Amino acid sequence: MQPLEVGLVPAPPREPRLTRWLRRGCGILAHLVALGFTIFLTVLSRPGTSFFSWHPVFMALAVRIRLHWAGQTLAILCAALGLGFIVSSRTRSELPHLVSWHSWVGALTLLATGGQGLCGLCLLCPRAARVSRVARLKLYHLTCGLVVYLMATVTVLLGLHSVWFQAQIKDAAWYLCLALPLYPALVIMHQISSSYLPRKKMEM
Repeated sequence: MQPLEVGLVPAPPREPRLTRWLRRGCGILAHLVALGFTIFLTVLSRPGTSFFSWHPVFMALAVRIRLHWAGQTLAILCAALGLGFIVSSRTRSELPHLVSWHSWVGALTLLATGGQGLCGLCLLCPRAARVSRVARLKLYHLTCGLVVYLMATVTVLLGLHSVWFQAQIKDAAWYLCLALPLYPALVIMHQISSSYLPRKKMEM
């Protein structure tokens, strides 16, 4: 069926109902997987048993909270707490800092998250920040947000290779844990690249 034309601009084709429901179902499942993996990491780390035990808890919360600017503020706070606990844990154990890919990518992710937070503040208060091209900044913010989320996913995946995690989870369960963070990342990447980015480009 051809889309109806209004003037010279063709109307956008309607999305089939099955596709719409599949897309929504994938989004809901991605949220459930992310929530479930966060709960799993919290239970696995047994918070309170050591300084280190708080690190996976707060970092998992920082990666998963996405209720936007209010949630992002909480995510940055959780990330700062997670960072504080791992620094304290390694200092108490007299272990060196930044010696693994997990720690380096995690540190870069935290820096990028801070930059995204500043960019978000500029979008919240464009006049105070003297932003003239809000639509362009929104596009950059959205694109960089996707990159930061993917960096956070890579940090989690590298964390699954840590001695602590591999001592507790082995064999097939470890491979399942490796796949779980990838699913929400793929869904978010698809949603942003196929829906949000084209819409933001049209607004520019």
